[in-house]
Amino acid sequence: MKSTLKYVLAMGLALQVCVPMAMAQGTKGLENPRSTKFHSDLSGKTVAFLPLSMGFDLTEGWAAQMRKQADRLGYSFEIRDPAWSTDAGTRALQSLIGEAPDLIVVHNPDIQSYARLLKQAQSKGVKILQINLESNTTTDSYVGADWTEIGEQAANAVVAQCSEGKGPSNKVAIDTGVPTAASDVFQLDGIYRVLDKHPEIEVVSQQATEYNAEKARSIMDTVLQQHPDLCGSIGIWDNQDTGTASAIKQAGKQDQVFLVTSGGGNAVGCENVSNGMFDLYISYNVPLQGDILNAEIARLLQSDAKAGDNKAVYFNPLTLIDKSNVNPRNCWTLDALK
Repeated sequence: MKSTLKYVLAMGLALQVCVPMAMAQGTKGLENPRSTKFHSDLSGKTVAFLPLSMGFDLTEGWAAQMRKQADRLGYSFEIRDPAWSTDAGTRALQSLIGEAPDLIVVHNPDIQSYARLLKQAQSKGVKILQINLESNTTTDSYVGADWTEIGEQAANAVVAQCSEGKGPSNKVAIDTGVPTAASDVFQLDGIYRVLDKHPEIEVVSQQATEYNAEKARSIMDTVLQQHPDLCGSIGIWDNQDTGTASAIKQAGKQDQVFLVTSGGGNAVGCENVSNGMFDLYISYNVPLQGDILNAEIARLLQSDAKAGDNKAVYFNPLTLIDKSNVNPRNCWTLDALK
């Protein structure tokens, strides 16, 4: 044992001498091969973004974060803005397929319009990442809200306010956006999964607003005239639902009609919670989506898998915002993202 202990002590002294000598000789450090490969894999690649349109909080927020990562990691980022036109978006997608960027990030206008082209793009070797609005075609990746979950959350909130004996009536109105959009078809499924269990809740109106706040306001004006005892309202998107909220306020029924909406969690939406326009705001959190989106972009650009070989879906967490938790931590501004 004594000889073993002497050996261990001797080795310890030797290491104390050798390590500083090695450090002194290697003052420039060690190259990290994983870092080198990461940057070389991404540098020079091309990512294209095809949104519904630029100029509103969701797409501007995602674009700001994608652009920052592209600048940091040395790949090209470009935007093809169809300005709310599905025809223009179809032409832009056809053009991108011909140009063959490494990755296209697609914000679908509905579940069908781009479905065939997304398959075609993958067959041509172009990877596809869908953001927040899905197509019928499953691609390399989807990042965004789970619209079924949003529908369930919204319906549960309305049931809690308007079930038997809790509100002025059991009457509820639903405003959709575009009937064939993922946000509508999947969210309605979630809403009715809940409402079907509560037959006491009466849906007195279900109408499409085409994402137009003025149309939403007009619809709610009419609904309140026909059903002055309306208890609750579920909207698809906060930007359109400002119109619904305005109609409720104009009728003097803010304390009566419980309004639920959803959106990206921007500061304007949060202000509408603070001022009583929205009672519940279900946020899918654009900054968080942007972080996940950037991670998926980096993963797909590094992957050796062919387009369409591997398919991934990530539904990001939701934040339910009301007056109790409306604060800067749960809300964002575009300037802060840039």
